[in-house]
Amino acid sequence: MPKAKSTKKDRKVFVLDTSVILYAHNSIMNFDEHDVVIPITVLEELDQFKKGNDTKNFEAREFIRLLDKLAKDNMIHDWTPLNGKTRGNFKVLMNPENNLNANEIFGEEKNDHKILNAALSLKQSEPDRKVILVSKDINLRLKAKSLDIYAEDYETGKIKNISELENTGKFILEGLDPNVINKLYESHSVEAKLVLGTRKRKANAFYILKSDKNSVLAYYNGEENLMERVDKTLAYNVKPKNAEQTFALHAILNPRIKLVSIQGVAGTGKTLLALAGALEQRRDYKQIYLARPIVPLSNKDIGYLPGDIKSKLNPYMEPLWDNLKFIQNQFKETDKEFQKITEMVNQEKLVIQPLAYIRGRSLSNIFFIVDEAQNLTPHEIKTIISRAGENTKIIFTGDVFQIDTPYLDSQSNGLSYLIDRVKDHPLYAHIKLEKGERSELANLANELL
Repeated sequence: MPKAKSTKKDRKVFVLDTSVILYAHNSIMNFDEHDVVIPITVLEELDQFKKGNDTKNFEAREFIRLLDKLAKDNMIHDWTPLNGKTRGNFKVLMNPENNLNANEIFGEEKNDHKILNAALSLKQSEPDRKVILVSKDINLRLKAKSLDIYAEDYETGKIKNISELENTGKFILEGLDPNVINKLYESHSVEAKLVLGTRKRKANAFYILKSDKNSVLAYYNGEENLMERVDKTLAYNVKPKNAEQTFALHAILNPRIKLVSIQGVAGTGKTLLALAGALEQRRDYKQIYLARPIVPLSNKDIGYLPGDIKSKLNPYMEPLWDNLKFIQNQFKETDKEFQKITEMVNQEKLVIQPLAYIRGRSLSNIFFIVDEAQNLTPHEIKTIISRAGENTKIIFTGDVFQIDTPYLDSQSNGLSYLIDRVKDHPLYAHIKLEKGERSELANLANELL
């Protein structure tokens, strides 16, 4: 039965703030048949973000281009149709006058209050329609609700059930035939149907297989439809300490898998395993890149730190150097493995850089590790992967519950988005590291504090 055409009264009015535009420039197109309003204050704020190479600068520029394309010859302070028969209209709302003034109510004149005033104005001018402020700024949403304005987060792209990601990549099967497990031990691989039976088969999934007598770690090779035994192996003298670390290192070393995500709290060994696996495969790639987004703590931007650009960036890259030094210190200074790492750094075969320096480059024959990936947006994750050329492998590591970037959360960050969208793809593997291996003291902090 065809969907009944909505009347103007049925259509809602969504007011978008700047944080939504900087998160996704095409957000204006994602409200179905409803109408969208952009306060003029948002355009003024976007003007400040036009210049630069960061993702938010790209989003600002793309939105301005999109608005110009949609406007054509129309005056955008009037309702203008969005492209597509199923979409509503949009307009830019000039500075309105209201019975209520958010600047006076909150005792301060600021752009957030001007956006609230725009929503208040629409409530007066559109009394028969539901007006909703959409913002990724929690505090702005709370202020809106205090003024009796409906407010919500921008939901497009958010993971609805974050708990489902917990089970992605690793499974435990109990009560199996001991003979099957013995055969897997002896021959290293068995037909998948002997283990999985009629169970759904997930590409590059890892299993802990148990019978009444014994157990084994295994990996499902979808390409050959085999269940293969997974053994603990050394990678540049780093040995996994638990089943999950063993699975993660197996995925890192598997040439069939081109994209890996490793999730886990601090101290579980995410970055260390990725770097050790990269060094073990150094002959297979032209370069090893380690990168992480720069997220200043305590609002101290790099501009306030002394020194040149290298001195400013070093504090943010220090955790990556710490992992490299840890691996190097597994050897004596006279060992060739120790010297090889120093040589690779000096010859830029192993490069540690901020993620912003990687953007725009073509990544061919590269082993690319992206640390703290939970601080990236879905668009940034997509941009990075789309740069991959021939013989490139990308590892994303992070903790989806430890977000340091404003306007991102466990459901909307790029790492969660990646795990949800790419799971079960034959080129992709994901594993969650559960046990902290840094120290007993670090485990105490993760468990009790």
